[in-house]
Amino acid sequence: MMQCDAVLLQGNCIVNESMLTGESVPVTKTSIVDRPDVIYKEKEHGRHTLFCGTQIIQTRFYGGERVTAVVVRTGFSTSKGSLVRSIMYPPPVDFKFQQDSYKFVGVLAAIASVGFIYTVVTKFLRDLSPSAIALDSLDLITIVIPPALPMAMTVGILYALQRLKHQKIFCISPRSINISGVLNCVCFDKTGTLTEDGLDMRGVVPVSQASDNVELTPMTSAMTLPHDHLLFAMATCHSITIINLEKVGDPLDLKMFESTGWTLDEPGLDDTNKYDMMMPSVVRPSAPDVVISNENVETEPPLELGMLRQFPFSSSLQRMSVITRKLGASNFDLYCKGSPEMIASLSRPETIPTDFTEQLHQYTIQGYRVLALGWRPLKLSYLKAQRINRDEVECDLQFLGLLVMENRLKKETTPVISQLHKASIKTIMITGDNMLTALSVGRECGLVSPHQQVITITATAPDEGSAASLAFHANKPSTPATPVMSQRVDSVVQVDLDEKVNSSFCFAMEGKSWRVVHQYFPEVLQKLVVRGAIFARMNPDQKQQLVLELQGLGYFVGMCGDGANDCGALKAAHAGISLSEAEASVASPFTSAEPNISCVPKLIKEGRCALVTSFGVFKYMAAYSLTQFVSIMILYSIDTNLTDFQFLWIDLFLITVFAIFFGRTDSYNGPLASYSPPAALLSLAPIMSILLHMLIVISFQAFSFFYVQQQPWFVPYNTSLAEEDIFGCYENYAVFSVSQFQYIILALVFSRGPPFRQHVYTNFLLTGSLVVMTICCVVFTVAPPDFVISFFELVVPPDDDEEAYFFKWQMVIISALYSLLAIFTEYVIIDYIFYQKCKPKFHNIDKSKKKYLALERDMQQDKNWPPLATCDAEVGVDKKELILDACKLHDATLKSEVNGHPPNVVTTVTQFHSSL
Repeated sequence: MMQCDAVLLQGNCIVNESMLTGESVPVTKTSIVDRPDVIYKEKEHGRHTLFCGTQIIQTRFYGGERVTAVVVRTGFSTSKGSLVRSIMYPPPVDFKFQQDSYKFVGVLAAIASVGFIYTVVTKFLRDLSPSAIALDSLDLITIVIPPALPMAMTVGILYALQRLKHQKIFCISPRSINISGVLNCVCFDKTGTLTEDGLDMRGVVPVSQASDNVELTPMTSAMTLPHDHLLFAMATCHSITIINLEKVGDPLDLKMFESTGWTLDEPGLDDTNKYDMMMPSVVRPSAPDVVISNENVETEPPLELGMLRQFPFSSSLQRMSVITRKLGASNFDLYCKGSPEMIASLSRPETIPTDFTEQLHQYTIQGYRVLALGWRPLKLSYLKAQRINRDEVECDLQFLGLLVMENRLKKETTPVISQLHKASIKTIMITGDNMLTALSVGRECGLVSPHQQVITITATAPDEGSAASLAFHANKPSTPATPVMSQRVDSVVQVDLDEKVNSSFCFAMEGKSWRVVHQYFPEVLQKLVVRGAIFARMNPDQKQQLVLELQGLGYFVGMCGDGANDCGALKAAHAGISLSEAEASVASPFTSAEPNISCVPKLIKEGRCALVTSFGVFKYMAAYSLTQFVSIMILYSIDTNLTDFQFLWIDLFLITVFAIFFGRTDSYNGPLASYSPPAALLSLAPIMSILLHMLIVISFQAFSFFYVQQQPWFVPYNTSLAEEDIFGCYENYAVFSVSQFQYIILALVFSRGPPFRQHVYTNFLLTGSLVVMTICCVVFTVAPPDFVISFFELVVPPDDDEEAYFFKWQMVIISALYSLLAIFTEYVIIDYIFYQKCKPKFHNIDKSKKKYLALERDMQQDKNWPPLATCDAEVGVDKKELILDACKLHDATLKSEVNGHPPNVVTTVTQFHSSL
C-alpha cells in the first residue's frame, strides 16, 4: 500500500486505484521518460504516478535494475490526502435554505431584543426589583430563540438518512440531502451508468484491398480472421495481466482478447510471484487453432507474439499501443488501438478505406462502440524500443480495420429518464465516447425525444490568418448529422440549418469544440449549455467545467456516474451520486449500491421530503417560540408568568415529541411532481404563513386573556405574589389552556403531505402523539387531576359554579375554532390562493433571478436563434465589433485595416458598411 505520491523512474507496476478512481480494474503504471525536456505534471503524467492509498499488486523490472520511484508528495498534499481533506472540510453548500435559516434566527433575535427592552422598561416603571427584571427579561431570549431548533433539524435529516439507507443509497454528507430536493438538472455518464458496464463483442470489420481502392468488408467474427496483423493487433493491443492465475483488465480488452480464442502467458508468474524480472507477456493461439505450414514443420518456430512494451491508454490521446515481436522475426511491430478518428489521423492516407466515414457512421448511429486498429513495422534495437517516446512510433500507421462492440442500455434507464422529463428536470449526457454513439444512446433512452432536432456544434481554434470559428449543423432525427448547406464559409459563426428549425431543439458538442467555445465564445456557451443535451468526448476536467457552468446559470445540478472518470464532476455537483461500490465513492456525497440510475428519482424524492420536513420543522419551531413569546408578553403585563412545570410540559412533552416524530413521515410514493418545493425560507409564502398564524395566535390568546376577566367568578392576580414566584391565576389558566392546543394544531398544520410527503396519518407515531396530547390537553383544561393542579400550579375556575364549568368547555371550543381557522389559513389561503393562484403572477419576477430561465426565454422569443443561414449570421461576435470599429475610420484607413483579412471578410465588411 502506497503511503505517498511517487513518480515511477524504472520498471513497471500494476496498481489497484479503486480507492481514488472507483475503477476496480488494475492499472499498469510505466516509468516516466527520462529526458531533460520532460517536466513532470500530475495530470499529464498520471500513468507514471503511484498515488497514495493505492495498492501495488505487482512489480516488474529489467535484470538487475530494481523498480524505483521518487517521492513527490506526502501527507495531506497527496491525492488521497486532498480527498480526505475534502471529506473532513467539504466546501460549503451554497443553499438558500441554510442561508435563510441563519437570517431567520437573526430576525428572532431582533424580536427577542424588542421584547427584552419592552420588559425592562415596563417592569422598571412598575418598580419591580432589579433581579426580577433581569431574570424575566433574559428569560425572553431563550424563549424566542428555541434551543431545540438544531436538534429538531438534525432529527429530520437522520430519518432521511435511514430511508436512503433502506433504499441502498448511502450518504457521507447529510447536509446535501436537502439540496438534492431542488435538483432541476441531472447529468449522466454513459458507459456503466446509462448503459451496461460490460461490452459484448459484435464483430470485426477488416480492410480489404480492391484494385486501387481500400474498402471495409462486411462485419465478421474474430474467430474467422486469418493469422494476420488485424488478428495479431486484437491479441496483443491490450492491458490484460494475470493475477492469481486469472486474467484481469479493462472489460473491453478482455472481450476483445477472448473473441480471438488465443491464450496469454506471463513467464515466471505461474507461481503468482509478484516480484520478477521484466519478461515479455506472450500470446499464442489455443492448441486446436495452431496452424503450421506443411513444409519445414520441424524448423519453423511456433506462432507466438511477445509484448515487449506497452504505451497505456490515455483519455487525452484517445489511444493505446504495444510494441511486439513475433517469435523468429527480425523486426518489431507496433499495434495501436483507439478511437476511429484518432487512428485514422495517425494512419497513412492511402491505407484509410474510401468508405471509412460512411461505415463508421452506420455503426455508431446504431449505438455500437467502435474502435479502430492500426499497425506499423519498427526497425530498432531492443534497448531503443524500451526507451523510445510513444509520439515517435505512433504515426505512419497502416489502417487495419474496425472493432465493433455493443453496449446495451440498462433496463432502468429509459423509465427513469422519462420520469425525470415528466418532472421538468433537465437531463444531460456527458461521455467520453463517440458523438454519434452518444446521440444514438440518447435517442434510444429518451434523453433526446424522437421529434427533437439535434444541432451539433463544431468549433475550430484560431489559426494563423483565421479567427476562431463556430459552426452549427442541423441533424434531423431520421437523417445523418450532415450540414444542410454544403458550402463552407470562413466566418466566425457558420450556420447550417433548415429555415424550419422546430422550437424544440437541443445542442450536441464534443470536448474539443467545448474547449474552443469555452475560451473564445463565452456568451454563446451559455446558450449552448441551457439547450445542451449531449456532450461527447469530454475529459474529466471538461465534465467538471460543464457542471460548474450549469451552476453558474442558476441550475441545481446532480451528477450520476460510475466513479471512474467522474470524480471531479461528482465533487463539483450539488448532489453527486456514485454508482461504484469501491472506496472512491467517498468522492461523492451519495453512493448507490444498485449500479443503475433508479437511485436518482429516489434521491430526489427523499431530498424533497427532507426539504419539506426541514421547512415544516423550522416554521413549527419558529411559530412555537413566537407563540410562547406571545403568552409570556401577555402575562408579563400583569407581572405573572407560566409556571416551571407549565414550561416543562410545553417544551418537553409537546414540542420535543412533535419535533422528533415530525420527520418520520415517508416521502411520497407517487410520481415526481413537476415542481420542486420552495428553497428560500425568507420568501413571501413562508413569511406570510408564519405572520398569519401569529396574528391568529395573538388574537385567540388575547381574547381568552380578556374574556376570563369578564367572568363573574374572576379574581384579579395579586402582583405581590410574583416576588414569591407564585404565578398561578385565572389569566394564567386561560392563556395556558388555549396555547397548549395551539402547539398541537401548528404541528398538524405544518406537517405537509402530498406531493412531496405521505399523508400525515401514515406517520403513526406523530398521529398517535397528536391524539394522546390532545386528549391530555382537554383533560388538563376541563377536569385536571389534583396532581396536575399541584404540579402546574393551576388556578382552576371553581367546580361548583355552573358558569365556571361552562367556561372550561368554552376554552376547548375556542381552541377548536382556532384549529379550523389555522387549517383554513394554511391550506386555503397560503397553499391554494397564494401559492397556486397568485404565485404564477410573480413567477416572471423570479425568472429574472435565474439566468438560465432568462436565456431560455430570450431564445424562445428570438426567431433568429439559432441564427439562420443569412448574411447577418455570417458575422460573428468578434467580427461585428471589428466592423463597427472599422466603420468609424476614414475610407483609406478602412481599406488598410481590411487588406489584412481574408477576401470574404473584405466583402462582408464592404456589404456591412454599405448597409449602414
